Amino acid sequence: MNYLLIALKSIAVYAFIVAAIRLFGKKELSQLSVIDLVFILLISNAVQNAMVGADSTLLGGFAAAGGLFVTNFLLKKLMFNHQSISRMIQGEPLMLIYKGKTKEQALLKSGLTLDELKAAVREHGVEGIENVDLAVLEVDGNISVLSNDYAQRTSKKRKAHKFLSKNE
Repeated sequence: MNYLLIALKSIAVYAFIVAAIRLFGKKELSQLSVIDLVFILLISNAVQNAMVGADSTLLGGFAAAGGLFVTNFLLKKLMFNHQSISRMIQGEPLMLIYKGKTKEQALLKSGLTLDELKAAVREHGVEGIENVDLAVLEVDGNISVLSNDYAQRTSKKRKAHKFLSKNE
């Protein structure tokens, strides 16, 4: 019975952490800074006692980990089978840039600064926001960037490839 209680407390902590991450935004998942890493380490330490209490036995650890693994597995299955639950837990992609124009409301909602968005654009090899066709904050916290620059580079490679193929 004691190990079942440990598993149930671990599941409750899991649900709390998922809800807290969802509430405080998905930006935290994409690019961890030093303070984010410290935060995660401290959170894990803070909730450890809530999960296992005074039980520091191997079986107590297995009960906590087992409860977390089962809960994670079931939650992923539930999200896969029910899009509405997936949207509720993970959120939806958020359009940040469209045709070179920043979506200010989306930027505010995402908690991203303009400088962070510009850095993400540069990381994708695009000079500036005005060259971006579409930038989306994905549900996993990554920013996808599509641009004319990429399309032009790809089309030039294709044209060069076609030229080389014909002349070989």
